[in-house]
Amino acid sequence: MSGAALGIEIVVVFFLALFLLHRYGDFKKQQRMVLFGTLLAWYLCFLIVFILPLDVSTTIYKQCLIDHEAHAQTPSVSPVLSNQTTPNTSISASKNTQHVCYKPWSYIPDGIMPVFWRVVYWTSQCLTWLLLPFMQSYARSGGFSITGKIKTALIENAIYYGTYLFIFGSLLIYVAVHPQWRLSWYELQTIGITAANTWGLFLLVLLLGYGLVEIPRSYWEASRQGHLLIKTYFKVAKLMTEKADSEENLEDVMEEVRKINESIKYNHPLRKNVDTILRKCPVEYQEKMGRNMDDYEDFDDKHNTYPTERSLSKLHKQVIYAVQRHNRTHVQWQILLEQAFHLEDVAKNETSTSRQFIHSFAPPEPVGWFRRYIYTPTIEWYWECLLKQWFYRILSVVLALFSVAVVWSECTFFSTRPVLSLFAVFIQLAERDYNYLYIEMACFITIFFLCTCVYSTVFRIRVFNYYYLASHHQTDAYSLQFSGMLFCRLTPPLCLNFLGLIHMDSAISHQEKEQTAYTSIMGSMRVLSFIANGFYIYYPMLIVILCIATYFSLGTRCLNLLGFQQFMGDEMTSDLIDEGRELLRRERRKRQRIEDGESRRREWRERYAQRDEIAARNRTSMSEMKETNYGETLNSNTNRQAKYTRGSSQTGRDSIELLQDAETLDFNAETLTDDPLQSEPGRHAGGRYLSMSSSRSRIFDDV
Repeated sequence: MSGAALGIEIVVVFFLALFLLHRYGDFKKQQRMVLFGTLLAWYLCFLIVFILPLDVSTTIYKQCLIDHEAHAQTPSVSPVLSNQTTPNTSISASKNTQHVCYKPWSYIPDGIMPVFWRVVYWTSQCLTWLLLPFMQSYARSGGFSITGKIKTALIENAIYYGTYLFIFGSLLIYVAVHPQWRLSWYELQTIGITAANTWGLFLLVLLLGYGLVEIPRSYWEASRQGHLLIKTYFKVAKLMTEKADSEENLEDVMEEVRKINESIKYNHPLRKNVDTILRKCPVEYQEKMGRNMDDYEDFDDKHNTYPTERSLSKLHKQVIYAVQRHNRTHVQWQILLEQAFHLEDVAKNETSTSRQFIHSFAPPEPVGWFRRYIYTPTIEWYWECLLKQWFYRILSVVLALFSVAVVWSECTFFSTRPVLSLFAVFIQLAERDYNYLYIEMACFITIFFLCTCVYSTVFRIRVFNYYYLASHHQTDAYSLQFSGMLFCRLTPPLCLNFLGLIHMDSAISHQEKEQTAYTSIMGSMRVLSFIANGFYIYYPMLIVILCIATYFSLGTRCLNLLGFQQFMGDEMTSDLIDEGRELLRRERRKRQRIEDGESRRREWRERYAQRDEIAARNRTSMSEMKETNYGETLNSNTNRQAKYTRGSSQTGRDSIELLQDAETLDFNAETLTDDPLQSEPGRHAGGRYLSMSSSRSRIFDDV
């Protein structure tokens, strides 16, 4: 099993990152370089999180070997003891050595982890500080060629890269002028890593303080169906405003595109750029602009003023942003409506005596085997109306206790004697028995909870409309790459903070113990002692203040005062709650009318299908009667009887068709405009044979 665990986790983490990218990104429409850069950034960060517990267990095993080797080199018995006790003591020592220090199942051979961490860390740092900022500007650029986009990206990142060069140059000058410092390349590398981790730790504490409170509280609020429904009403009203704003913005941008499309004719040099902009517009706008365009007219530079290529690039950028925002709000609107309808259904079914969960609307997809045999309406009622609330409450309490343990450990992890950090206590207790599986599970659960608090905040925060991670493939390229940058900057300091919580970072715990391979590539933080002994120890204590501020919703109240509507659950948001409730009623009535119309069309199709079947049977029976009568006429040689038979069959067919036309139809306002008979081409519907008959009268012409 040596190295097998590492290989399995590398493969599993890749598919996890690919699944998340598929959920938030769009593989069909977004650029391949954007998807590849985001996938690589997420993948490297998840690798650090999942493989660090294996590094911890391997380090504990190495420390065990060092301790036993040191114990074996020291005399196990005092010289005063007799010779008879010496053999027994050495044997017991050897037995303890054989039975205690065994190799863990996930042991990684020497030399693999340092190289692995070095490749992962420096690749992620190159992505977050160099490549992803450039790719962000490249994706947002409105240029019409690769060269133009690269030029725009370099100009936008000139200040960004210039800051790096200025800091690095100042550091080199300071080292060269200072007579006492003789810094090598290794120490300069350590200073750069320390600076990056310090910046990441500054942001990490802010996000972690929010997530430690908000995640348990979100599950507790999810257990209160009434509160959750009111909050959903608020979201409906707020999203409706954003949806209307996005539609208005799209109309304004499309109007500018229309004007430019009409002014720049087919033989203008910039016409190809206009065509590129038109391809980014929605299909309905493309059709309107195509109908109103007269390509036969030539352009005249003397009488018309034409936009420049720079203004077209700016318009191209606006079109991409407006279309993306419009599509995103439309999809989110549909998803939020489904959630609101479901919550209203839960509120109605809670008082049901039949204990059968009834949905207001039929599911859009056919019912699968899981809902047919396992997740039946009875099971769904017990889960949605009874068990789900208690499950979320228990989960919220467990997460709250975990958050309290994290806050306590962040404030006390620098104390090694006595050990006050709860996570360090758990790891040291398991280390005494060398229970490597428990050590890895405890490390994984702890670091997974920390990452959940931090990463979920990254997925929740929204910087106006420029950074917003939206599910169902609605996240734009800029937001995807921005999230990749944040992950790469937050993950290394988060892992170092976790190693400090369990007292496996010697720069903070000041213990002479075997270092993990991850800590070894970071270098010794003692090069900058004021950061290792000051900022890294005392700054995480601010997490207490941030948790208190989040608990009392101080940030939400400040945003409300600044004019950004946030849900407060009091009189300040009652107007938006009432507006959202009314909007949901309107959407419910609209959807109900659509479903009623569909059901009537379905009944109409079924009725006409029955009439077709009856007509087919009648035609078959009449043809048999005709063949029989025709055979009798051949035997009797009487033309009179043959004429009579053909006349009777014609009369019977006409009577049947008249009966079919006389059948009562269910006409209504919605079905008058739609002809369901035309929805199935190639089928002869009942009631239309009379119009093709030679004996057709003009009685029903006005109907």
